[in-house]
Amino acid sequence: MSAPGAGHEFPAQEVSWQKRDVLLFANSIGCKADELQFLYELHPNFSVFPTYPLILPFKLTDQEVTDFYARQKAVSIPGVPALDHRHGVDGQRKLTILKPLPPTSVGRTFELRNKVIGVYDKGKPGTVIETEQSIVDKQSGEVYSKTVSSGFLVGQGNWGGPKGPSTVNYAPPQGKSPDAIHVVQTNMETAHLYRLNGDYNPLHATPEPGQKMGFGGIIIHGLFSWNSAAHGILRELGGSDPANLKEFQARFASPVRPGDKLTTEIWRMGNVEDGYEEVRFVTKNDQGKAVLSNGRCLLKVTGAKSKL
Repeated sequence: MSAPGAGHEFPAQEVSWQKRDVLLFANSIGCKADELQFLYELHPNFSVFPTYPLILPFKLTDQEVTDFYARQKAVSIPGVPALDHRHGVDGQRKLTILKPLPPTSVGRTFELRNKVIGVYDKGKPGTVIETEQSIVDKQSGEVYSKTVSSGFLVGQGNWGGPKGPSTVNYAPPQGKSPDAIHVVQTNMETAHLYRLNGDYNPLHATPEPGQKMGFGGIIIHGLFSWNSAAHGILRELGGSDPANLKEFQARFASPVRPGDKLTTEIWRMGNVEDGYEEVRFVTKNDQGKAVLSNGRCLLKVTGAKSKL
């Protein structure tokens, strides 16, 4: 039996970006001055950081601030009751990079194609919505990336839907020290910078929504932690070369608060296919609590930090 809403396709939406958007994204996730290929538009190897496609479903074609709640309220899935997306948080993301995005979309038309994989009733805790988003060149039909996303709507369960399948868990190896460690120190403004990419959820800007949801105040975007971990792994093991990252995923395990220090522990698994090695990771806060779990990526490992 298929899950409610499974296969439902939302109308395709145009997405666009400029070099300035690419530069802002790289700055907001922590790219360093020795990675000018992400931070300087005249660098001979100027590139879009490979996880940038994840911001496009939020940004679409906008250059101005948008009403996050109004846009979320418009989401409707057949066979699923109306749910309040204002009480939504990220569950898990898996990005597969099929082709690098050009530094700007100017002169071409790209679109977001978004379909439902399933909607799952987790009882009192809430509801999970799993979708797949693709970034596609409208003219050629080429698919540049695919992202499988799960969102969790807090406290909105018990509507009679299926519980859904259990997910595969990619645990780090037991008893082995990390092959690399990357540390990010957040500050009180980290979320205010990251949101300028197009993710304007008030939860990350003002304390009231987080207080209502039981977080105690502002929390940093889960996708900040996700993207900054991707940057750290590419920097520590992939030579900061965007071509070296093929796939990246993690589960959002607990909230990150402004000022938290995030430590990503990274393990090489040794199995290599088509030149890409499986790498697993976990990101923890100052108290040693995992904020990103189930971390796994496919990476061409150079074993060196940035060399470009």
